[in-house]
Amino acid sequence: MQTDAILLSAPRQIGVQQVGITPPGRSDVVVEIAHSGISSGTEKLFWTGDMPPFPGMGYPLVPGYEAVGEVVEAGADSGLKSGDRVFVPGANCFTASPDSPVFALFGGAARRLVSDASRVVQVDAGLGAEGALLALAATAHHAIAGSQGRFAGLIVGHGALGRLLARITMALGGPAPTVWETNPARMGGATGYTVCPPDAAPHTRFELIIDASGADGQLDRLIPHLAPGGELVLAGFYTQPLSFAFVPAFLREAHLRVAAEWQPADLHATRALLDRGALSLAGLITHRTAPAQAEAAYQRAFTDPDCLKMIIDWESAA
Repeated sequence: MQTDAILLSAPRQIGVQQVGITPPGRSDVVVEIAHSGISSGTEKLFWTGDMPPFPGMGYPLVPGYEAVGEVVEAGADSGLKSGDRVFVPGANCFTASPDSPVFALFGGAARRLVSDASRVVQVDAGLGAEGALLALAATAHHAIAGSQGRFAGLIVGHGALGRLLARITMALGGPAPTVWETNPARMGGATGYTVCPPDAAPHTRFELIIDASGADGQLDRLIPHLAPGGELVLAGFYTQPLSFAFVPAFLREAHLRVAAEWQPADLHATRALLDRGALSLAGLITHRTAPAQAEAAYQRAFTDPDCLKMIIDWESAA
């Protein structure tokens, strides 16, 4: 079996190539991917070559962990059937010769994937390309859920992740947060919450702050805005060592938490919010392109502030 896949052969060298895929087993499904997303966090670091040492990393690699498509073959023990619409959080199904390995980190940017059925999540076909955003929404849910019932009063960054953090906060019953954004191109698009530059509320204190920017030097900027006993959650991906001045954190008895990757429970909780209409993924996809335009698409996804989420449309290559 073979499939077309986006292959990052080295930093800034990307294109579509044919790669082998492993035959499915009894618990596996074969999924024809309709849409896959480009992550402006981890994938950007692989693209630039700035990713710190990370388990399973190497070039060439098939990137992507945001894919949605249709089951075209279902193993006898998979519990799914042909025609089911599913979200696939990447796959490790690619084969290669010993002298030319293909790393699957995270392995979602391909026309066809083989995955154990336990890893995929059924989604409403009506979501269309927005179904590929389930992992990003689950990432936001994980950052919020780890604060054990406290809701963020302040979210830093109004990219796709920041918008999902705000939407999920309200979908879970929390009050509308304030979102700080410094880029004028991303000030719009709020749905029921306020977006403003940081200097608009210089003296406000918050019990919970979630940073979705991934920007360097944020700790000393944000800790002074914590209320006593407040928590700062780092939900971005940071490539430089983090440090902070001790005294402001000491005076507030500040708590610092790093939000790791989402867990399966976050995927299912996010899907439940979507199913009952509490959460919308509308307005987050700003750009779509065909796989053949992958090089330009990845560059734009990482450099254009107007691009919240770039989607690769595999159906256009069928």
